[in-house]
Amino acid sequence: MDKKHPEYQYLDLLKDILDNGSDKQLFFTPEILKQYEEKGEQPPFIRSVFGRMIRFDLNEGFPLLTTKKVFHRGIFTELIWFLRGDSNIKYLADNDVHIWDEWAWKRYHKAALAGQHDDMTQQDFIAKIKAEDKDSEFVKTWGDLITIYGRMWRRWPASDGREIDQLAWVIDGLKNDPYRKSYVVSSWNPDFIYAMASAGNKNEVPPFCHTTYQFGVVNGKLNLALFQRSADSFLGVPFNIASYALLLQMVAQVTNLPVGEFVHFFGDVHVYSNHMDQVKEQISRIPKAFPILKLNSEITDIDGFSMKDIVLENYDPHPILKAEIANIGGFKETTKNYASKSACAKEQDKK
Repeated sequence: MDKKHPEYQYLDLLKDILDNGSDKQLFFTPEILKQYEEKGEQPPFIRSVFGRMIRFDLNEGFPLLTTKKVFHRGIFTELIWFLRGDSNIKYLADNDVHIWDEWAWKRYHKAALAGQHDDMTQQDFIAKIKAEDKDSEFVKTWGDLITIYGRMWRRWPASDGREIDQLAWVIDGLKNDPYRKSYVVSSWNPDFIYAMASAGNKNEVPPFCHTTYQFGVVNGKLNLALFQRSADSFLGVPFNIASYALLLQMVAQVTNLPVGEFVHFFGDVHVYSNHMDQVKEQISRIPKAFPILKLNSEITDIDGFSMKDIVLENYDPHPILKAEIANIGGFKETTKNYASKSACAKEQDKK
């Protein structure tokens, strides 16, 4: 009996959500709700299930989905941006990758509505980011997303003022003591999230969706597990699968370990109401053979990879399926203080 194509795990997940999911409303900031109102549209809702898992053996091909064409150049460019520890969209804009445009513009737009400066369209905003030097005040102020994966992976802000390179620590460990169980990288930092965030760390970017990942060596092969708290299954998950599979392949190469499996755990995994027709079309398609991804074998340092070092071969997907991304999230203002005093400070209060 022929083995079932691994992409059916993803297609079965989509079908599971449509058939068994629960419909839930989303949080939108007043500015975004006004945009929907001006367009005469109702904001979307999601249909979601909770607690799912899929896995891909990279020895069976690179898991770039074939039942629709996936924007792999954007995925690869974004991962290089993460690996740089960058939090400013200037690098993405310069490379014509617009995955994060709306989140940067939304903060600028919100300040404009508050009278801090003149407003501009998102298209003009990105054009200005691209045209100006990376050290310009405009780019440094408005291009910086503040809270983003690469910053947490490579420059986690420690309490003593250091910036911790979690990924470098993991890679060194895998080289010297590969069978330890503690090779975890976390993006979930409460000091940057919702009402818990410090004043200077607040931003409109949603809190980290892919919150934690862990490397583990089993039977001599390097595996990577991701926990994703919130997953847009149609637009986001195909990107996430390919991005972390590429990260696994890169880390395997620089640690000189054979590559194993990418395992993807989900908390809330959902389909947006305005994506359902596209999802039904995708489910009806038959997967094709996964492509092959090759890395420049001369790269032995995680910081050494660039786009020219990544080659994708034999990618022959079904046609693209377009859908609009929902601009959700943002800060809901609250007067509650979630910071508690240290034991030492409490003792001082008693005196």
